[in-house]
Amino acid sequence: MTLDRRSLLRLALAGAVAPLLSRPLPGGARPAPLALVTADEDGFVAVVDLARRQVVRRVATLDGPRSAEARAGAGAVVGHASEGAVTLLSGRPLRVRRVLRGFGEPRYAAIAAGGGHAFVTDSGHGELAVLDLARGRVVRRLEVGAGARHMTLDPAGRRLWIALGSTASTVVVVDVSDPLTPRVVRRFAPPFGAHDLAFSPSGRRVWVTAGRTPQIALYRAGASRPAAVLAADTAPQHVAFGPHGAYVASGEGRSLTVHALDDGRVRRRARIPLGSYNVARGTGGVLTPSLGSGELTVLDDGGRVRWAVSVAAAAHDACLL
Repeated sequence: MTLDRRSLLRLALAGAVAPLLSRPLPGGARPAPLALVTADEDGFVAVVDLARRQVVRRVATLDGPRSAEARAGAGAVVGHASEGAVTLLSGRPLRVRRVLRGFGEPRYAAIAAGGGHAFVTDSGHGELAVLDLARGRVVRRLEVGAGARHMTLDPAGRRLWIALGSTASTVVVVDVSDPLTPRVVRRFAPPFGAHDLAFSPSGRRVWVTAGRTPQIALYRAGASRPAAVLAADTAPQHVAFGPHGAYVASGEGRSLTVHALDDGRVRRRARIPLGSYNVARGTGGVLTPSLGSGELTVLDDGGRVRWAVSVAAAAHDACLL
């Protein structure tokens, strides 16, 4: 077998950093928080140790890993829209457990509380796919509409909101209280072309961002009309939450804005690299990867930039494991 330069580099990097993840910690200490970052142009998922502030592993995958969602104990779900496939990752050190095919264009995933099931939007087939993570297989598909893309699962694990497109004229609400029998319960038109959606930590509100306009709509969870519309930086925006704030990333605006949860007022705005579209928050801070610079930027909960690390030519999505 002949390996090209890219393959040799992947193997060398994996071999050099694998011991960092597999080495037991003294005194039974808890593992350091890890971030997963998709490198869609290079065909791997980077594992970043947030305590060491460095990439400690690169897991080779199919081409085009774009989205990633993880939950402790359940591993990670990685979408490859260009390949029509989903990769399941698990273990320490992290490894490819299974590749699921038969999708049109799998976009984003949400993992249910408890980690038994995951939901994946398939924009190519206009479906919501339900994955049994224990068995590593698709167990149900529900037609929701063409262009199914960003989605958010409420904290109770009973409702999904799905935007049909990157500038969606329709949002679909799906009852997933029984993951094996999901059903569409309503559809509504947002006040602008919707892009990202995110339930607040309480589950009582949903923040909906725009695909083309500098706006964010705040909904009560059971409503079809927004309770308020906020001004935002350049579209498209993405949202993540902490216990006391909402973090809105604008990749075109080079900004991450911290909003108050109660009324949406702006508390702070930080400058981040161009192309930092996606955002995640958890133990270790607020993360935003850049398609432009290939960096992962880490901010504290107050929205202050703490550090950044180079991950790949382009860093598409990030999540915490």
